[in-house]
Amino acid sequence: MARSPRISLAEASRTSGGLLRRGDTAQDDPAHPPTLGDLTESLFFSPGDGRIWLQNQRMVLLHGAAFGHLRRELIDTLGADKARGLLTRTGYLSGARDAELVRSRWPEGELLSVFLAGTRLHALEGVVKVTPLAVDFDKLRGTYEGEFRWEHSVEADEHLAAYGVGTECACWNQIGYAIGYVTTLLGQLVVFREVECRATGAAACRVVGRHAAAWGDVSEDLHHLHAQGFHSPAPSTTASPDPMAPTEGRATRTPGELVGASSSFHSACHQLARVARTRATVLFTGESGVGKEAFARQLHATGPRAAAPFVAVNCAAIPETLLESELFGVERGAFTGATRSRPGRFERADGGTLFLDEIATLSLTSQGKLLRALQEGEIERVGGTRTLRVDVRVIAATNVDLHEEVRAGRFREDLYYRLNVYPIHLPPLRERREDVPLLMDHFLRVESRRHARSPKGFTQRAMRAMMHYAFPGNIRELQNLIERGVISCDDGAAIDVPHMFRRERLPDELLLSVGTDGNLQREGNQARSLRDAVAAALDGGPQPLHRIEQHLLRETLQQHGGNVAAAARDLGLTRAQFAYRLRRGEQAPAPRRRRSKAAKDS
Repeated sequence: MARSPRISLAEASRTSGGLLRRGDTAQDDPAHPPTLGDLTESLFFSPGDGRIWLQNQRMVLLHGAAFGHLRRELIDTLGADKARGLLTRTGYLSGARDAELVRSRWPEGELLSVFLAGTRLHALEGVVKVTPLAVDFDKLRGTYEGEFRWEHSVEADEHLAAYGVGTECACWNQIGYAIGYVTTLLGQLVVFREVECRATGAAACRVVGRHAAAWGDVSEDLHHLHAQGFHSPAPSTTASPDPMAPTEGRATRTPGELVGASSSFHSACHQLARVARTRATVLFTGESGVGKEAFARQLHATGPRAAAPFVAVNCAAIPETLLESELFGVERGAFTGATRSRPGRFERADGGTLFLDEIATLSLTSQGKLLRALQEGEIERVGGTRTLRVDVRVIAATNVDLHEEVRAGRFREDLYYRLNVYPIHLPPLRERREDVPLLMDHFLRVESRRHARSPKGFTQRAMRAMMHYAFPGNIRELQNLIERGVISCDDGAAIDVPHMFRRERLPDELLLSVGTDGNLQREGNQARSLRDAVAAALDGGPQPLHRIEQHLLRETLQQHGGNVAAAARDLGLTRAQFAYRLRRGEQAPAPRRRRSKAAKDS
């Protein structure tokens, strides 16, 4: 059978030649990314803060018995039908997120390998061993047919332990995963059905997947998938509302610059959405650079004053002597240099929103004048005699604890309570690491467009460094690092740690990743000499230089399947140079051991 031409997901979406048929999956080349090793490297552990990551997604290690107990309680409490629906939907979301991971991390991956990466991820996550039996699909036409054998299914094991052999297939969560993964990649609803299951006495589970039209009636499948239940009350969804629709990006995106997926981000967005339609004064708190102004602009844009002006004032940037005229305006001749009348920020924001950043830097005198304006809704220009009515919604922000400032006598208590009507705290980036990869991807696209550059994503080392960096400057610092990386990296190359970090201190506490041998290994910037690294790689002490060279040559040649030209290019050599060095090393005599002085004297 002739080998089908390889085509990337990007190529398949741009051309009509996206047909890739594989009746025999033995043709799949395990060396094409994403390989099992590639996927394994995407899983890393951060024991210091109690988190496990699969690329940009937080994971949880759960005892199989605990999963079985939860599953049994769901069935006994809700009934088999409702429990099946809940487990199927949970699996669907898991599969969809894994598909996003693969699609974003390996956008140019070989098409079949990208589709089959879901089988490897499902095994890597400890759920089931998947053996593809047959796969035949056309991404452009939205047709799919696949058959797979499932072994060591944790769901079947736990169902058997709880209920014994029965008459119904039981791998509901895993069916949902398969539907979510393939549907997300294909952009068309693909329904999987379990035709054999260990829970019914079969030796192994077997599933068949087809695009919905090929099955005919899929009402029962959609009943358990419960498509209408995927709507989210959040400002934007984390899953496609309809599995039949193409699922582009499920990472939470609210309008503007707000990007995140963490629970704290969702909490802030939920509070923002709740207060946006009101007239209440809002106080944003959090460290410098966490995005207080971005949230303030979002609050204005989603409220009833969106069509009116949004006026921002950085209180720390205005000298005390000019603050009153900046906020309330000035009449001509009020002081030397006032050659004309001009409105202040309150007047310019009339009918809209006034954002007062770094409010804690105001003097007590300025605080008193601001309090009157907030309480009465009236202002007077400097040097003026008229009282002006203004209709302004005030949003304030601070990076210090105003309650402590009140206790210290540096901030008026009455103004504090006037501003603290509806506080929203924005946590630092180090406490919402789930958002780091999303922000990296967002700013990569923003800065690449702005500087007309085209880097190709990030290296795994760069991703791990960013995931474990403390970000003292929060989102603002992250954007600066990405911008620096975009500028420093060559077009078409991946951004690495040296492209982004200069004098910033990388963490001494290192992430742990899973090596291809299944063992944990330390990752990070821990200093280690090249000599020690080579010795560790060769499982021994110091090695003669010619042996190190030979080991490197043979290993590179093996990685390239014996292709001398490809191996030479990988090491920056010509084919002739590579062949000469390899031949010279094979012919070199064993090094003579030096005789001791005592042996010479004898």
